[in-house]
Amino acid sequence: MIKKMTIIVIMIVGLSFGYTLGPEIWRSIRLYHQLLNNPFVNSLIFGLIFMLLGILFAPLFEQLIHKLLTILEKQSTPNLLFGALGVLLGLLIGYMLSLPIGSLNIPFLSSTVPLVFTVLGGMIGYLMMINRRDEVLHLFTKSGHKLQSVSQEMNKQAKKDTVEAGQKLKILDTSVIIDGRIAEVVQTGFIEGGLLVPKFVLSELQHIADASDSLKRAKGRRGLDILNQLQKSPKISIDFFEGDYPDVEEVDAKLVRLAKDLEAVLVTNDYNLNKVSEFQNVPVLNINELANAVKPEVLPGEEMQVQIIKAGTERRQGVAYLDDGTMVVVEDGQDHINKYLEVVVTSSLQTAAGRMIFAKITDN
Repeated sequence: MIKKMTIIVIMIVGLSFGYTLGPEIWRSIRLYHQLLNNPFVNSLIFGLIFMLLGILFAPLFEQLIHKLLTILEKQSTPNLLFGALGVLLGLLIGYMLSLPIGSLNIPFLSSTVPLVFTVLGGMIGYLMMINRRDEVLHLFTKSGHKLQSVSQEMNKQAKKDTVEAGQKLKILDTSVIIDGRIAEVVQTGFIEGGLLVPKFVLSELQHIADASDSLKRAKGRRGLDILNQLQKSPKISIDFFEGDYPDVEEVDAKLVRLAKDLEAVLVTNDYNLNKVSEFQNVPVLNINELANAVKPEVLPGEEMQVQIIKAGTERRQGVAYLDDGTMVVVEDGQDHINKYLEVVVTSSLQTAAGRMIFAKITDN
C-alpha cells in the first residue's frame, strides 16, 4: 500500500512539473514541435517519466516510511499529542509565510516553495513542542509545581504502558552511559524491558561533553554516541523521561527517587549509588558486578602464560593482566618484566575492585 501511494504521489508531482515547466524545458534544449507546446501533452510525458522514477525509488521511500513509523511507535503518548499540536501549528505558520511567494505566479517556484515552507514549518513545530513541552504547560497554569507533577505522571503512565507484563524499566545513570559496556550487553539480548534516560541525566551528559577539560569532553561525547547507538538498536527500546524533581539537587538522589516512583531498576556502575539504592530497596543492575561474574574462574594448579608488565608492591613480585583485565600477581616475577612466563595459579582473591590471581613461575 505504501509503495503504491508513493508512486501515485511522485506521478502527480510529475504531472504538475510537466504542465508548468515542460514547454520551457523543450525550448531550452532546442526541441520545437507543436505537440511539445501543449501543457497537457507535457503533463502526460513527465507524469510517465516520474512514475517510472517512482517505481525505481519506491522501495527506498518505503523503507524510510517504515523507519519513521518505528520511531513514532517508540514515542510516549504525551510526546505524540504535543508533537501533533506542534505539527499543526508549524504547518499553519509555514503556509502563511509562503503565501507572498505563491502569489507571484512564478512557474513551478510558486507551487513548490509553499510546499517546502509548509513541510519545514511542520517539522520545526514538532521539535519545538517536544523540547518545550513542560514550559508550554507552565504557561497555562497558575501553579507550576502542580502541572509539573501532572507532566511527571503522564510520563510515568506512558513508560508503564510501554513495558510488557513481568518486565521492568531499566533507568540508566550517567556513569553507565559513559562506560559504554551497556550497549554491548544490550546486543547480547540479556536485558529485557525498556531503557529509560531521564532528562536530568541527559543534561549532565551534555554538560560533561561541553567541559573545558579534554578528557571530560571526550567522555561526554562518548556517552552521547552510546545513546545514539542504543536508539538504533533493534534489540531494545529506549525512551526519555521529560520530568524532573526541582526539590532535589543531586542527580543520584533524583535517580533513586525516579526508580522508586516508577518501580524500575537502576542500571549503574557507581559503587556509592549502588549502596544508596540498596539501602532504599531500589533494585540495581551493576555493570561492574556483571563483568566480574562472567570472568572465567581459575583454580589453584591451573597453568597459564602471562606477560609481566610491571613490578608488584611486595618484594620481587611481578604484575601481569589477563585479556579481561584480571590482575595476576606473580611471585619472583620482578626480574622478568616485559617477558612471557609460564605460571601456575596458587590462589585467587575476590575484592570490591575485581578478582586478583596469585601465581608462581612453573619449574621447567
